[in-house]
Amino acid sequence: MEITPQCVVALTWTLKDTLGEELDVLDEPVEFLVGGSDLLQPIEEALQGHAAGARLDLQLEPEQAFGDYDEQLVFLEPRGLFPAELEEGLTLEGSALPAGTHPDAPRDVLYTVTEIYPEHVVLDGNHPLAGIAIRLSLKVEAVREATEEEVGKGTLGTGFFTVAPQAPGGTSLH
Repeated sequence: MEITPQCVVALTWTLKDTLGEELDVLDEPVEFLVGGSDLLQPIEEALQGHAAGARLDLQLEPEQAFGDYDEQLVFLEPRGLFPAELEEGLTLEGSALPAGTHPDAPRDVLYTVTEIYPEHVVLDGNHPLAGIAIRLSLKVEAVREATEEEVGKGTLGTGFFTVAPQAPGGTSLH
C-alpha cells in the first residue's frame, strides 16, 4: 500500500543536527496518522507515494520544523510556587502552571524546567528543537488504512517530537 492522506504509517528514524550530532533515535516502529496532526507537513509531503521499506533522508530548517527560538517564551518564576521535588528537564503544561506565575506566560504551550535556583525557576516554552535545522533519516516500516475513528480524532496521540513528561529527570522527544 502506498502512503496517501488519511493512512497510518509506522516509522523508525534517526534525527541529527546539521553537525551530525545524534538528537534522537527511534528503533521500534511508532504509528502516525498521515493527514492529521501527528507529523510535520514537510515529512507528510515527502512520505506521499512511498510504501513499506522506503527510506528517506530529509533536512528541515527551523521554519519547517519547530520554529525559531523565541526568548519571549522564557520565564523566571519564584521557586516557592513549585513543589520541592521539581527537577530540571521536567515538563509542565501551561494550563497547569501554579497561580502566581507570570500572567503573560501562554497557557497553551508546554514548558520545560531548564534551571532551578534557590529563589527562581526558569521555564522555557520553546520546543527543545526550536531554532535547530534537523536531518532526519526515516524508514517506513508499515502502511495501513486509517480507521474512521483515527481519522475523526485527527491523531493517533503520538505527535512527531512532542515533548512527553517521563519519570523525574528526563523527557522524551516522542
